[in-house]
Amino acid sequence: MSVFSKAALPLLLAGSLLSGCATHSDGSAPLNQRTWPICSLLGGLVGGGLGAIESSAWAGGGALAGAVAGGLICYAQDGDEDGDGVFDRRDRCPDTPANTPVSHTGCPLPQYPATQKAPAPEATPEVITLSDQGNVLFAFDSAELTSAAKQQLQGLLDKLNNPSVSRIKVIGHTDSKGTDAYNQALSERRASSVAEYLIGQGLSPQKVTSQGKGESEPVADNETDAGRAQNRRVDLHLN
Repeated sequence: MSVFSKAALPLLLAGSLLSGCATHSDGSAPLNQRTWPICSLLGGLVGGGLGAIESSAWAGGGALAGAVAGGLICYAQDGDEDGDGVFDRRDRCPDTPANTPVSHTGCPLPQYPATQKAPAPEATPEVITLSDQGNVLFAFDSAELTSAAKQQLQGLLDKLNNPSVSRIKVIGHTDSKGTDAYNQALSERRASSVAEYLIGQGLSPQKVTSQGKGESEPVADNETDAGRAQNRRVDLHLN
């Protein structure tokens, strides 16, 4: 065997041994880039031992060659010791906990709390109340609109025709004079009378509905004339 071959043999054997222990992909092998000092030590021991087989004079050179080869081989490995998908050579945060999303440099990505949409506020119906407190809406014991009532409704037409108003519910109310059944029927006729008038003025029939509630929802004291005048009313609920 030539002198060159004898010199290279420890280096080749040490390199082969360490290459088998090193890793190129997942950092699972015991020897990789981070452990290059250990690789150098092992390389030196292997190289020195193999050199000593030839002669004691070769031991020192073999140890030196093995140490250099071991350190270089392991340092050249590109493992991923923390398993975050970024090779150790580029990993600036080498001890990232498992399953943590990381950037291309291996550092955890900033985590932001999930934003929740605030629920849209529910639309509150606007209520327009027409009562007998000012101008009388209906003739006594009748569902026929007075001229004063028609004038009030005429003044509301622009608002009621606005596209933002999708539905108009006309609700009739009475005072407590008379029986419950009679007042219920009267309130229905009066609400219907207002609805028909509005439709006659151009509002869509699909937009206007009517309902009577009789004397069931007073807003004032039925024991006084002023209170009863407030209770005889028509409410327009605009949605």
